Amino acid sequence: MNEILLGIDPREQSIHALVWAADEAVRRRLALRLVVAVPPAHDRLRYDALAHQSALRLRAESALVNAEDLVRELHGGLRTATELVNGAPATVLHDLAANAALVVVGSRRLGRVAEVFSESSVVVPLTARARCPVVMVREAEHSVVHPPALVVGVDGSESAQAAVAFAVAEASLREARLRAVWVWPPSVLAHDDVAEGLAKRRRLLAESVAGWARRYPDVTISQEVLRGHPVEQLALASKESLALVVGRRGRGGYSGMRLGSTVHGLLHRAMCPVITVPLPLREGRADDPAWADRSRSRTTDWSRPADPLGTGVRRPPRGTVGREDGPGPSAGSPER
Repeated sequence: MNEILLGIDPREQSIHALVWAADEAVRRRLALRLVVAVPPAHDRLRYDALAHQSALRLRAESALVNAEDLVRELHGGLRTATELVNGAPATVLHDLAANAALVVVGSRRLGRVAEVFSESSVVVPLTARARCPVVMVREAEHSVVHPPALVVGVDGSESAQAAVAFAVAEASLREARLRAVWVWPPSVLAHDDVAEGLAKRRRLLAESVAGWARRYPDVTISQEVLRGHPVEQLALASKESLALVVGRRGRGGYSGMRLGSTVHGLLHRAMCPVITVPLPLREGRADDPAWADRSRSRTTDWSRPADPLGTGVRRPPRGTVGREDGPGPSAGSPER
C-alpha cells in the first residue's frame, strides 16, 4: 500500500488522470507507478502479429517516457517507477492493484455496451473487481471553486459506509469540506407520506455520518437529502466538486453487473473524478473505529521521511522499462 498506480493508455493518454495521480501521490507521500499494458494480438497471421506487437511496444515505451517526463515537470521530487507488461489492460491493472493504495485511470469514453463487453474496456471491469479504490478521471477536478468540496453518495448500505470513511479522510487530506448526499427516488405509491419519508432519510443520513466530525474535526460535513434519480442528482452535485465518492455494492456476477446501476451511470455522467470504494477485506465494518484508524494511517497519518521526497531512492535511467528495484522487466513479467 505504498504507491499509487496509474494506468496509461498509449493510444490516448489522459493528461487529467496523470495530473490527478501525481498530485494525489504528493498529498499522500506515496510513490507513483506508471503502467502500460500491451494487449495480445488476435485474428492476425503470425508475422503480422509480431509486427503489430512490436509497434505496440514501441508506442507503449514512448508513452511511458512522455508520462514520466510530465510527472517530473509537475513534481520533481516525486518517486516514480515505470512498468510495461504484456496482457489485457484491465487484468494487468487488477493484479497490480492488490498492492496499491489507489488505482487511477482515464476514460476512453466508450459507450455503455463497449464498456462492459469490449476487450479494450478498462474502467468498468477494473472498478468492479479491484481490491482498492479506483479513481476514474474523465474531467479535471473543480479546484477553482471555493471552498473546495468533495461529494459522497450515502444510502445507508455497508458499501456507502466504506465510501464515507474514505471520503472524510480524503477531505481532511485536501482541507476541503464534505457534502454527504442521500438521494431519495420518487415513490410509485400515490399516498406516500413525503414529510415522514424525508424525516426518516435525514435521520438515516445523520446516523451514517455520525462520529466522523469528532474523528476529523478539521472537516466540515454537510448533509443533504435530495429527491430524484440518484445518477442525475449525484451528477449534478459533482458539477463543482473535487471528486465524487461512491461505494461499490456487488460481490459476484459479471464485472459490469456487479457495480450497480448508480455507479455505472456515474462513470459516464459525473462531471468530476469518480472514486469507487470497495468494501474492506479486513474484518470489521467500514464504520468500525479500528478499521477507520487503519484507513487513515495509510492516507493522512503517514510517517514523514527525514529527507525530501525521493531522496535516496534509486530511479531507473530515463526511459527504462521495468521496476525501480531491479533492472529490466519485473520478475514474472514477459521478456522484452
